[in-house]
Amino acid sequence: MASAAMTTVSTGSIASYHAQAGLGTKSKPLGVNFGNKCCFKAFSGLKAALSINMEAETSFLGKESTFALQASLFPKLGASQKITNQLQPHAFQKITNQLQPHASTFKVAILGAAGGIGQPLALLIKMSPLVSALHLYDIANVKGVAADLSHCNTPSQVLDFTGPQELANCLKGVDVVVIPAGVPRKPGMTRDDLFNINANIVKTLVQAVADNCPDAFIHIISNPVNSTVPIAAEVLKQKGVYNPKKLFGVTTLDVVRANTFVAQKKNLKLIDVDVPVVGGHAGITILPLLSKTRPSTTFNDKEVEELTVRIQNAGTEVVEAKAGAGSATLSMAYAAARFVESSLRALDGDGDVYECTFIQSDLTELPFFASRVKLGKEGVEAVLSVDFQGLTEYEEKALEALKPELKASIEKGVAFVQKHPVASASAL
Repeated sequence: MASAAMTTVSTGSIASYHAQAGLGTKSKPLGVNFGNKCCFKAFSGLKAALSINMEAETSFLGKESTFALQASLFPKLGASQKITNQLQPHAFQKITNQLQPHASTFKVAILGAAGGIGQPLALLIKMSPLVSALHLYDIANVKGVAADLSHCNTPSQVLDFTGPQELANCLKGVDVVVIPAGVPRKPGMTRDDLFNINANIVKTLVQAVADNCPDAFIHIISNPVNSTVPIAAEVLKQKGVYNPKKLFGVTTLDVVRANTFVAQKKNLKLIDVDVPVVGGHAGITILPLLSKTRPSTTFNDKEVEELTVRIQNAGTEVVEAKAGAGSATLSMAYAAARFVESSLRALDGDGDVYECTFIQSDLTELPFFASRVKLGKEGVEAVLSVDFQGLTEYEEKALEALKPELKASIEKGVAFVQKHPVASASAL
């Protein structure tokens, strides 16, 4: 498969952001209910609401946005006229029907589904209204996970697959493959320490993906992501099916943490906060661009330093708190589910999906780099450079400082596959 070049977009703003609901960034409200006293009418999985109250004090949109939205939905009545279900039952029903989510249509596979990340991730994906089939793979203990999840009354069918002999069947016809497989970090262990173990796991699994569902979106969670994504790319290249638009390193947890920590620090509504995080997914290669925080927020030098260091070391914070009992599994599952949901929305035709992710990129001289991208049906539609315009001196220096470490990690991943070429399909 020929590698198509991705578009780099440099604009003054990034499209239009909508009210945030559920895990996906700036998800569109699925239904609009003017005058209902209950903010959420129903919960349908990761897309949080079928109905959003536009007049309650806790509405995601302010009163001005409410009137504007009313005017756009009912232009003949004007923005100032209050609209209720009772006054406009037929019009409201028509709009609500138009905004309903599509029926579940996509197949998702989780490779490493019995692990600490895999299990909560499987639960969250099972809740998505866009998933028709959830395939769970691991080398052991996955049957019980599948049986447990299959009792949840959401539409997707859950199937389990155990061991290499069942991996091909797990992957056939899948639209999105998520790979959290591998060993977790332990106290005192860096992401680099994980390399020799997890590199071979990722290489083997991506070989199977290349043979059975080469057109699927591939989400790499297994650490160190700075190396495992290049490993996956090299495997796909050797298999002749590499499409850089469909290979993603999941760095969403860095964004989730940045949003959370900034909201706490500045006493902001978390649902409104959006901090782009660029670079890589380990230590100093994680660079939150605090100057690009939305809504526009001012930080003093001390706050910038403290927040940046905490975001970079947040994984270690969890590892040490768990004292040998594991790493950041729950927050990672949450972040990964958000990225899966964003991918599914893009596959479903949503034209307003943006996420930060580690991909093949020409934003810098490095072959891979994490930045905000626009997702579409074919994967990455555009790499957005707007976040890199007008960086602070601190961010400029941090950007240059991260490059040598990120470059070394990328090269390590590439060298691993070149030293251990992929096997043919018959040899797996």
